[in-house]
Order: sequence, then structure tokens, then C-alpha cells
Amino acid sequence: MNSDIIRLTAVDLAAALAAGELSSREATSAHLERIAEVDGRVHAFLYVGADAALAAADAVDRRRAAGEELGPLAGVPVAVKDVIATKGVPTTCGSRMLAGWRPPYDATVAERLAAAGTVMLGKTNMDEFAMGSSTEHSAFGPTRNPWDLARSPGGSGGGSAAAVAAFEAPLAVGTDTGGSIRQPAALTGTVGVKPTYGGVSRYGLVALASSLDQAGPCARTVLDAAMLHEAIAGHDPRDSTSLDAPVPEVVEAALAGDVQGLRIGLVRQLSGDGFQPGVRSRFDQAVAALGALGAEVVEVDLPYADYALAAYYLILPSECSSNLAKFDGMRYGLRAGDDGRRSVSEVMSFTRGEGFGDEAKRRIMIGTYALSSGYYDAYYGQAQKVRTLIAQDFATAFTEVDVLISPTSPTTAFQLGEKLDDPVAMYLNDIATIPVNLAGICGMSLPIGLAPEDGLPVGLQIMAPAMADDRLYNVGAALEAALDSARGHALIQEAPAL
Repeated sequence: MNSDIIRLTAVDLAAALAAGELSSREATSAHLERIAEVDGRVHAFLYVGADAALAAADAVDRRRAAGEELGPLAGVPVAVKDVIATKGVPTTCGSRMLAGWRPPYDATVAERLAAAGTVMLGKTNMDEFAMGSSTEHSAFGPTRNPWDLARSPGGSGGGSAAAVAAFEAPLAVGTDTGGSIRQPAALTGTVGVKPTYGGVSRYGLVALASSLDQAGPCARTVLDAAMLHEAIAGHDPRDSTSLDAPVPEVVEAALAGDVQGLRIGLVRQLSGDGFQPGVRSRFDQAVAALGALGAEVVEVDLPYADYALAAYYLILPSECSSNLAKFDGMRYGLRAGDDGRRSVSEVMSFTRGEGFGDEAKRRIMIGTYALSSGYYDAYYGQAQKVRTLIAQDFATAFTEVDVLISPTSPTTAFQLGEKLDDPVAMYLNDIATIPVNLAGICGMSLPIGLAPEDGLPVGLQIMAPAMADDRLYNVGAALEAALDSARGHALIQEAPAL
């Protein structure tokens, strides 16, 4: 029975709950048992709150039994990336700097998940402060890909993607600063969405790069992702960057799934040299499938996309060095070296030296240098100008096409340790996803099959204009149905490593 429950899509699970065929306690217990069974090998979770989850499930069951009208996801379990503040629940950001910290407040995303009646199973592993593309930079050990435990699930949100791929949770929330939802989705055969910047509140999301960070859904189907998207999206006056606009009708779009007559732009700069042959072959097949569905596929140029990686790795470290300055051992989190003899500045220095890992230190130093007197205009200022040109490229492209597409990641899942000592090789994993964050638009990755040479999942990225998130779900659902990915690939089948 439990194996049947965990293989239900979130939508099917919600329907069974609403019909009284299943209780939230049964659904939650099944997923907690799955976590106990496989997470010792996957390490998707940093914290599992079994007692709190069962109590929340019981509360939903009581409300339903009392005839209360509940939301569509009420009683459905969800996993939450450990960069999102959860009141009284450990929130570490994958860093020793925050080991054991229990926030005194909830992020808006956490509040909205609770208001929707979802049941939080626990907090998922991540690269430290969301800096990485493999989840190997977590201070608490790497997450492993359910398709091959020797491989990475991507990053920084590898824990959320792996939890969904391993059937430990039907839904998860991640965050995406340069691809941290979409790239893990591609590597684990799941669906991941970066909403329009400002479409989901950043209040209570521990900031990495404030102009780039965005929370979003991780799921096994496009419709599941749409349901979660609608639950967490919407204006929040506590976030000054939150968009005061209606949430796009993403669920309706996912149910429609019709690309007849749409113009779809294939981005030349994001799908050429440097992509694994199997990734390219599956992508070409997906493009052909879109054409067969009645879409017109044309090639589109984004000339400044070639400079996105360089601009991003100046803008992100600069904002990171500013945002992470508050972690100093004085107010909360780790305090190291306080032996009663050291000065405050010495304790701060000692704490930051002990608390941050190598990748965090690397980016803090790069960012501090880029923002320093005499270098600001040459580095950070120039990068922001390139960012503007990239945004203009997208704006021009969207006057000609409805959406843009590319492979999500240049390769399938790589071996753990393979790129750990080569930061540039690691950064190149996000070459196709970074431009979306720089432009503030929305993007989705969905699975399109397995690469012939290694049998590992391949993802296709869909990009749409700001506040046109519904286009992602419309195209994604149509392609998903055409490829029958809702009944194959990583979505319903158990990943071979488990």
C-alpha cells in the first residue's frame, strides 16, 4: 500500500485525500517510511520532523472530517529547501555557520504552504548558502542522485530534486539564483520551475544574491508543479521586490497544454557546442515533437548570452559578500574562538574562518574585491551593463516568439567529485540557466528522456517573459503529454539506484 501511495502524483494524491480514499496521516506516514528506507543512501534531507508532520496531517484530517472547505493541496506532504526560514525548525542553509539555528519566524513561502494545508516533512540538503551546482558544498555531506548514487543530483537544490525523484516527497520547494531548481531537475528527471523574479516572496529566504534569488516548485509532473506554484505565489508587502500583480493562471495553462500555432524560439547560443551528444539528441527529438504538435520552431539569437556566465560570477559574488556579512558570530549561529581573551573583531574573523566552506569563502572574496574602491566600475558596474544587454536580448526575442527553449544542462548527472576541484567546470553547469535569472524572467526544466550513452535523465528548458509563467506550463504540459513522460522516465518509475 505504501509503495502505491508514494508513486501517486501530487494531484492524484490530493484527489484521493479529498475523496476520503486516503487520510493525510496515511500519506504522510508512507513518505516518512520511504525517507527512513532510502535517505541513508540519498541524503536528500538535513532534517526530518516526523512528529510535527504527523501532527499536521492529523489536523488536516480533522478539518476535513468536520466538513471544512480545504485547499487543493491540503494534506499533501512537501519538502522544503533548508534556505527557507521555518519557525522553530532547524534552518542551516547547508552551512556550519547556522548549524542548529531555529528561526523565530516563518518565511512567507512557509506560511503559504501551511495555509494551503500541506504537510512539511522536513528540510532538504543544499550547497552552502545556495552556492554550488552539485550539492557537494553542503557542510553536512553531499546528496546523491537516485538514478546513480555515485553521481550528483545537481545544485544548489539537489536535496529537493533528489527527494522528489526518490519518491521521498511528492512535492518540494527550492530556490533558484542561477539554475538551482532547474539544473537539479534536469539531472534527476523531475520538473523544476523558476518563477518570474518577484512572483514568489523572498521574505524569510536567506539571501544569497538579492537581485537573483527566487523560490519555486519541484515536482514529478508539470501539473503538480503548477499546483505548488499557485500555492506559494503572490504579492507580499514584506518583500519590497514582490510584484503587486495577479498570479498567472498556471494550473489552467497546465491543464490546457496546447501549443498549436505558438512560435517557439530555439536559442542558438544555448544549444550548440559543448553539449553532451545524448543531451543534444534528446533535445532534438523534443523539438521535433513540439513541431508535430503544431508549434512553429525557429532559431533565435541572444547575442549577449555568451557573456552571461562572466557577468553572473561578478554580480552574484558581489551581492553574496554583502548579504553574508551579517554572519559574524555575534547574534546567532556559530560563534568560534570566543575564549574570553579575543577581541570582538578577532572572534568575528575566527567564526567566519571556521563557519564558511571553501566555495563560500571563494565567492565572498571575489565579491569583496569586485566591490572595492577602484574596481567597482570595472567589474560590478560593467557586469550590470552586460546584464541590461542580456535583458534587452530577451525582450527583443519575445517580440518574435512566445517562448524560448534550450537544453537545461549541458550534460547529464556527473560523478561526485568529478568537478569539485575545478570551479570553472562546475560553474559551466549553469551556462544555459543563468541568463534567465539575470533577465528576471521565468524558466522551467522538464524531463524529455534518457541519454542513450548513459541512461540518465535529460532536461529541456522553457523560458517565457516576466509574468508569463503560464506559458511555461502550457508548453511544458503539451510536451510532457507528447513524450508520455508522465508515465515513464524518472517520474513514476523507480529510479534504478533505489
